[in-house]
Amino acid sequence: MGDPAPLRYVFYIAATPEKVWEGFVSKESNRILFMGAELEAKWKAGGSMAWVGPGPDGKPTKYVHGEVLRYDAPKTLQYTFAIGQSETMSRVTVELVAETEATKVTVVHDQWSETDSAYASSADGWPRILSRLKTLIETGKTFKPH
Repeated sequence: MGDPAPLRYVFYIAATPEKVWEGFVSKESNRILFMGAELEAKWKAGGSMAWVGPGPDGKPTKYVHGEVLRYDAPKTLQYTFAIGQSETMSRVTVELVAETEATKVTVVHDQWSETDSAYASSADGWPRILSRLKTLIETGKTFKPH
């Protein structure tokens, strides 16, 4: 069996690339999207990034962590991705392209190891995250995840 297929999503958000970019990288929007988790990131190639929130014991824990591979605002964000304490990394690439009245958002989550347990939760999670982001940017509010 080979490595899992890349996850690929395309959304259109009625906003400028700059506003959509802010949705991906700002602490405020991430706090809303991820139920209070704090995005800690050094926005440059080689910089660390993590979504941190309270663990079962109440102490801060990393829900997702990785390293910034590319940061070209407001066009391309690329980073490695691992859930929890896992060191098995995959890669996320976010590309934004301005269209007439919207921004085309393409997310490709690839370079999966066949042993990466994050694949199934990511396949389920990305459509939810992108839908919540679209709603937040277009309306200023969003809905709770399932």
